[in-house]
Amino acid sequence: MSETDAQTTLFVRDTMLPPQPAPDKVSGPLLWLRENMFSGPLNILLTLLGLSIVWLVVSTIGPWLMHSVWNANGMAECRQIIAERYGPDASGACFALIRERWNQFVFGFYPPALYWRPVMAFTLLFFALAPILFMDSRKARWTVLALASVLGFLCAQLLGADGQTLIVITVAIVLWILVIEYGRSKALLLSLAYPFIGMWLLWGGSLWVEIMILAGFALAFLAFRLTQPMLGLIALAVAAAVIGVWWYFLADPAANALEQVIPLGLGKVPSSQFGGFVLSITIGVAGIAMSLPLGILLALARRSDLPIIKMLAVIFIEFIRGVPLIALLFVASLLLNYFLPPKVEFDIILRVVIMVTLFASAYMAEVIRGGLAALPRGQYEAADALGLDYWKAQRLIVLPQALKISIPGIVSTFIGMFKDTTLVTFVGLYDPLKAMSDTVRATFAWKGAYWEPYIFVGSIFFILCFGMSRYSMYLERRLKRENR
Repeated sequence: MSETDAQTTLFVRDTMLPPQPAPDKVSGPLLWLRENMFSGPLNILLTLLGLSIVWLVVSTIGPWLMHSVWNANGMAECRQIIAERYGPDASGACFALIRERWNQFVFGFYPPALYWRPVMAFTLLFFALAPILFMDSRKARWTVLALASVLGFLCAQLLGADGQTLIVITVAIVLWILVIEYGRSKALLLSLAYPFIGMWLLWGGSLWVEIMILAGFALAFLAFRLTQPMLGLIALAVAAAVIGVWWYFLADPAANALEQVIPLGLGKVPSSQFGGFVLSITIGVAGIAMSLPLGILLALARRSDLPIIKMLAVIFIEFIRGVPLIALLFVASLLLNYFLPPKVEFDIILRVVIMVTLFASAYMAEVIRGGLAALPRGQYEAADALGLDYWKAQRLIVLPQALKISIPGIVSTFIGMFKDTTLVTFVGLYDPLKAMSDTVRATFAWKGAYWEPYIFVGSIFFILCFGMSRYSMYLERRLKRENR
């Protein structure tokens, strides 16, 4: 027998194998390249073609970016500097335009002395989101709150906020952080109130107006709780009547009377002075915040067993999905006022927000309906077996699982809607991508600057959208419990 033969007992060896040469290397960059980029003739051809395209792009754009000028007073001076440094035939980017006019790309025509107001509005947005998005992770929550507090305070100081304003900002930040840490239910109430705080900071006016609007919601909720045991679903109509009467007849007189006693107001800023990323983020955040709950209701309505509710939901969703967003924006700009009561006018930005919200909610409804359809039938049967009514079953069992499944589609809809805010240029608003770029280039000093504004605006859009995408991936990992 050979020395390497095994004995009769299975799987047992009492002799040593002779030394063998070391195996080939099975890891490293060369193996990765061979397996992923040069594994066959077709793959080699595609790799070489891709590398050629990359080299062509880099060799064309690289010198243009390397010859950038960041300090000049106009395009003529930029070209002169490039010619002196790199030769008369050289070309380069004139990012001095961004250095000189960054404030218009970010704030539009917002009054420079009031730049701190949109900065604080978007800083407080992170405080409003913290109890919703980061409540389960103390480290992530504190990181977000600390960065938002420090950066918001520094930006407000650099943008001209006076000492009294900075003290008020500091007190508001500290109190909000304390509420988030020691009163989660109250922090959620502050999150619900944030849209009105943000509107007050951005547009100004009397704070009592926003307080009276919130009072209308409180009165409607109180009326519903008092009448629901006796009237059932009719209590919803009673609550709607209460809030309508309050807003239409009583809110303005009450706000004016309180403003006379205790003035709480900021200088008004008309919507015509909004522009740039202040406008895009305002429309995007408002649309995201309102389209998600409306999309959930539409998805539930489309899956309803009630024929009328299902039919209305299907008509709304299919109509909105079959019409371009630009057509809805023209409706918001030109036709919406015709359907309002006499002497009632909506601000143009508010009209655009309404249409963007309706547009996004239709797509959101289909995304969430896909999540609902993906749930096993046993989940619904388990809810019935527990004796839960429809709304409790949806809130406690069905929707949490459906929304987790739908996270990629939901975030994709959010990102698409945020990028679509640039379409508001067609209804006369100054979006950062085209209208603001055209306005900056309209001055004689910057005529000829074409690519620089688009690169700057596109970079900011990429950072914001990439941040949303990364958060959705983090949320998916945090909610992935089936393998734990």
